[in-house]
Amino acid sequence: MDLQLAGKVGIVTGTSRGIGRAIAETLAAEGMALTLAARSRDKLDELAAALPTPALVQAVDLREPDAPTHVVAATVAQFGRLDVLVNNAGATKRGDFLALPDADWEDGFALKFYGAMRLCRAAWPHLQAHRGAIVNIVGIGGRTGSAEFTIGGAVNAALLNLTKALADRGVQDGVRVNAINPGSIATDRLQGRIRTFAAAHGVDPDTAAGQMAQALKIPRFGEPAEIARAVAFLASPLASYCQGVVLDVDGGQTRTL
Repeated sequence: MDLQLAGKVGIVTGTSRGIGRAIAETLAAEGMALTLAARSRDKLDELAAALPTPALVQAVDLREPDAPTHVVAATVAQFGRLDVLVNNAGATKRGDFLALPDADWEDGFALKFYGAMRLCRAAWPHLQAHRGAIVNIVGIGGRTGSAEFTIGGAVNAALLNLTKALADRGVQDGVRVNAINPGSIATDRLQGRIRTFAAAHGVDPDTAAGQMAQALKIPRFGEPAEIARAVAFLASPLASYCQGVVLDVDGGQTRTL
């Protein structure tokens, strides 16, 4: 299926590994030129060299207030336009609510929420000019509360609400704004939790992964490429009637409406 993305330009954040890297690889395979944004220059350079389309590396900390504006400006200067923004950067700390200090909360919001918000604001006029799209990678914790995920749940809920609010504005401005909620995806972070579980229970990692997935009542953990394919669709003109969509890609883990 031709997603009609060839020749378009996108920004993808958090591209040094995991879901972000898979998104960049998938969009580049569809013919998009990309700006790759994350803090690790070495990993970004390696990814850029492996992509089949032009890639601009932006090794920045998106928690810094001026960084998102710089990334958008550099993209437009390099490629002359901007069609797609994928906000993927940001991880939040798990733990006991009573033990999490303000600094952990501030850091959780600084990158995943404020970084995404500032990128949307900076990118908006360029996306409006080309009837472009924003895809926010959020997480199922924003819909279902968990005692061990208070920071992440609050940040994700805020980003989901921002998605809906910007989609409302996007109707008049011609910018499509949608979100994807990944479930348990086999990134490096999850693999670390699998290894910890395996060691604690005296089983091999494959057995541990199966037992952990079973506890969540899902058949297996997802792969980064499965999120990336959903992003490519929502970013494409084929999804032109999708506005304010929140797509759970979680193997059925979310059971609420």
